[in-house]
Amino acid sequence: MSRNMHRGRAPKSMGRTALRVLKMLRGFYPVMLPAVAICILVQCVVQALPNVFMERALTVVGQTWESGDWATAQPQVFTNAAILAVLYFASLVCNAVWQQCMAILTQGSLKKFRCLMFDHMQDLPIKYFDTHQHGDVMSYYTNDIDAMRQMIAQSMPQLFLTMLMLISVGCIMVWYSLPLTLVVVGGAAIMAFLGKTLAGRSAKNFLRTQRAVAAVEGLVEEVMNGEKVVKVFSHERQIESAFDELNDEYQDAACTANSYANTLMPILMNAGNLLYVIVAVTIGVLLVVGAPNPSLSGLPLTIAVGVPFLNMTKQFANQIGQISNQVNSVVMGLAGAERIFELLDEPVEQDEGYVELVACTIDRNGTVTECDRRDENWAGQWAWKHPHQADGTVTYTPLAGDVRLFGVDFAYEPGHTVLHDVSLYAKPGQKVAFVGATGAGKTTITNLLNRFYDIEDGKIRYDGININKIKKPHLRRSLGVVLQDVNLFTGTVMDNIRYGRLDATDDECVAAARLAGADDFIRRLPNGYDTMLTDNGTNLSQGQRQLLSIARAAVADPPVMVLDEATSSIDTRTEAIVQRGMDALMKGRTTFVIAHRLSTVRNSDVIIVLDHGRIIERGTHDELIAARGTYYQLYTGAFELE
Repeated sequence: MSRNMHRGRAPKSMGRTALRVLKMLRGFYPVMLPAVAICILVQCVVQALPNVFMERALTVVGQTWESGDWATAQPQVFTNAAILAVLYFASLVCNAVWQQCMAILTQGSLKKFRCLMFDHMQDLPIKYFDTHQHGDVMSYYTNDIDAMRQMIAQSMPQLFLTMLMLISVGCIMVWYSLPLTLVVVGGAAIMAFLGKTLAGRSAKNFLRTQRAVAAVEGLVEEVMNGEKVVKVFSHERQIESAFDELNDEYQDAACTANSYANTLMPILMNAGNLLYVIVAVTIGVLLVVGAPNPSLSGLPLTIAVGVPFLNMTKQFANQIGQISNQVNSVVMGLAGAERIFELLDEPVEQDEGYVELVACTIDRNGTVTECDRRDENWAGQWAWKHPHQADGTVTYTPLAGDVRLFGVDFAYEPGHTVLHDVSLYAKPGQKVAFVGATGAGKTTITNLLNRFYDIEDGKIRYDGININKIKKPHLRRSLGVVLQDVNLFTGTVMDNIRYGRLDATDDECVAAARLAGADDFIRRLPNGYDTMLTDNGTNLSQGQRQLLSIARAAVADPPVMVLDEATSSIDTRTEAIVQRGMDALMKGRTTFVIAHRLSTVRNSDVIIVLDHGRIIERGTHDELIAARGTYYQLYTGAFELE
């Protein structure tokens, strides 16, 4: 894996991304977010005001020291102290309120972001998942969400508080002394430059760290899924070397990032202390020489003004340090947010279809009447409901399973056509087999039937209806698919069979299992149909998993079946069992079969031989053998079609 893949990069538009995050947070919590902002504002003002009361108290004490009238001074001092106590209590309350609100707002927002991502992901086309690594998609829900959590919970409110504190303290400084304010601003500018330089390098390497972590996690996930392959080929040491390389990259990025981050705060703290000394010396010099004190307040520069000004200098320097300290989290959070927005901005699968699949009854005259599936008179019949926009009429076409392709061209990528002028037909109940070398276009045709991809040219008609006019969920509901790679979900055996049709009863699921030949082995499981399956059903054999896949397709009871190399990964004995299940499933259904083994091909109604996306032969097994073409060579040269 190239090391360049892990170089950090800042978000393309930090400002735009930050505004979008804030806009979404405001949409999630329209009342709570402004309430948090108000509490932070009150806290900032309250934290800045004690400097004013300190100046007043010191002025009273200084005047009383000269006059000796302590009786008059005491009420003023106690009044200022009481006001300070009230202000500090108000600050404590505001701090507690906004901290609690931010905990709710942060976790609630992250939950909503995860929901938005997952819901949006379900609407993405298959092409997205074919072109993106699963580990990279998972990182949206882990690394990127966690980076946003730190930014929303800590960095953003802290930065807002810091900016308000700088404004509040800066205004009070200007009120008391313009010359001293200029000294503080000059020192703060130097601190900000140092912070920007070091924090920028730190942030870049923290982003590099984030990507290195994703690479390490991706490799670990990949090796865990393929641990058997690693051991079969004795590649443990090579995998360890690959892991060490990525782990070294992670360590290097993390060390570099933390070295800058750990250096930043001590430098800023000492720079703040140095600024404090410079301001103190400046105050002393101005007091000694009796220099004028231009200010908005008109007050002369005295000890009563100098002491709180030093306190404000410390506050100002600390806020500069806080900004620099939060830069890394903000940049990482915005980088994570940008990636999340990239996912949310991915174009969803388009569906302009308007023809629906509906339950119906058909009388002796062939009249189709739409009905409810729960109607006791429903006999399992379906029809395409086709509204005609021109005259507002609605026609019903009985679902038969007649599939025809006319001059279909298709390319996954522009300029790389994989299907050329493909025309074929499958009459209701026919079994059509596709054979050919890997990459010939067999699976591509079935992907087009499901509209996982849309054709470039030509037409595909289903019961005489252009499939582009059929709503995708309704089209796919009419197609059953059994794949070579079986996906079983965490849940019981019954749950996995019912996945084919969620409203199927237990009896219907058991009947589907019997049809598929799976009932016998299921009843021998520890808990029968209630046996829990985890980790894609690893406690079952490949053949048992395939039988469950067939049962799942059977319970859906579709008129058209697609069998994509469903028996290529199982042994001959198990294949015979699976084949019986598939034969029962295919009975009376239009079936498209992709198979390497001749046992699932030779009894097909028509065999179509593909080569580089073109149909080069078609006919029955006997016809193609007699023609002595490509199929004959495959049949006589090997027992399996390669």
